[in-house]
Amino acid sequence: MIRSAVTVSLVPEVRGGPFVLWDDLAAACRTAKDLGFDAVEIFAPGPEGLDTATVRKLLDDHGLALAAVGTGAGWVKHRLALTSPEPSVRDRALDFVKAMIDAGGALGAPAILGSMQGRHGDGIDQPTALRMLSEALERLGEHAAQYRVPFLYEPLNRYETNLVTRVEDGVALLRPLATKNVRLLCDLFHMNIEEADVAAALRQAGPYLGHVHFVDSNRRPAGLGHMDYTPIATTLYDVGYDGYLSAEAFPYPEPVAAARQTIAAFRRFFRSPT
Repeated sequence: MIRSAVTVSLVPEVRGGPFVLWDDLAAACRTAKDLGFDAVEIFAPGPEGLDTATVRKLLDDHGLALAAVGTGAGWVKHRLALTSPEPSVRDRALDFVKAMIDAGGALGAPAILGSMQGRHGDGIDQPTALRMLSEALERLGEHAAQYRVPFLYEPLNRYETNLVTRVEDGVALLRPLATKNVRLLCDLFHMNIEEADVAAALRQAGPYLGHVHFVDSNRRPAGLGHMDYTPIATTLYDVGYDGYLSAEAFPYPEPVAAARQTIAAFRRFFRSPT
C-alpha cells in the first residue's frame, strides 16, 4: 500500500526551503497525526539531531513511522560533497552520510543522498565525478544493508547538479553496482523539469524505485501547480510501488495549510491512509 509522509526540517540554514513543517519535531508529529499522515521524513542538522530514544518515543506516541532521513545538511552546513576535488572533503562527506545512515537505520528508516552528491567541475570531469559517486554508492548501499533498509539516491534537476538529472540516467548509474541495496528517490518537482513524461519516467525506474517526493510542478504542495497526478498514480500502482509519497514542498501558504493541502491531494489520487 502506498503511504503518506510529510517533511520536517530541523535545519535553520534552509529556512524558507522546500520542507512543509519546521523546527519543532514534537509539534510536527502532532500535526502529522492530526491530519492523518502515516509518517514523517526528517531533515536534520546531523546525526546528533536524531536521538534514537527521543525520536522513537515521538513516533510511537503519535502512531507514525519514519519514512526517511535527509543528508543535505552535510552540504548546507559543512559544504561536504562525495565528488569534491579534495580527497579529505570526500572522506568527511562519506563519514557524514554513514553517520546519517546509522541514525536513520536505528529507527528503521533509509537515508537520502541528494545535494551531497555534488557536481563535476573545478578540475573534476564528469566521468571522474560519476566514478567517485558510483564508488560511494557501493559503500553506502552496503553500509545501509546492516539495518535492512535501502540507501536512497536522488537525481536532481540541472540547476542543482550536473551529474545525474534524469531517471533513465539514475537507473544506468545503479544497474552496474555490485550492491543491490541502492534505490532511486524520484522527486516529482525535479522530474517536472527534466522528464518529457513524468509517468513514463517512473515506469522506467521500475524495480529501482524506492521513494517518491510528492510535490507539484512549482514546488508548492500537490494540487497547487499543473502536475497531472492521474497517470502518475496509475503508473505507481502498475509497477507495484508500495513505499511513501513524501511531501517535500514549500510551506505554502503556511506549514499547516501546506500539510492539509498535501493530505487532501494524497487522498484524492491515492489510497486513503486510514
